[in-house]
Amino acid sequence: MATIQFDLVSPERKLASIEASEIHIPGAEGDFTAMAEHASLLTTLRPGVIKVVAGNDVTEYVVTGGFVEVSGTSASVLAEQAMPKSEVTADIVNGFVEAAEVAAKGTIGAEKDVADKRIADTKALLDQI
Repeated sequence: MATIQFDLVSPERKLASIEASEIHIPGAEGDFTAMAEHASLLTTLRPGVIKVVAGNDVTEYVVTGGFVEVSGTSASVLAEQAMPKSEVTADIVNGFVEAAEVAAKGTIGAEKDVADKRIADTKALLDQI
């Protein structure tokens, strides 16, 4: 099966650099799967779980947002915050929610709508861990 190079970095650390057969990504406009030969794409991430399939192994990472660039040969994720799903607890997610709520204070109009969506997506992480 064809593979795609997957790299995941956050400001704190490089979390992954592996050859994968598929990468499930929580895009801001909807979830999508990147595979070899994928059309070039640059988009933002919403808070969610990235699932990486490499052979028989599946690895999951929680991200709070960021950017992803996909080409036919690679997918690079620059995450605001990221960590292996196995390290995530409800307390950590609640901290993410609090940070999103603080960032949302004082927003109005379209910015408030975006901030409210981010809070809802972050709260939804509790159901995914």
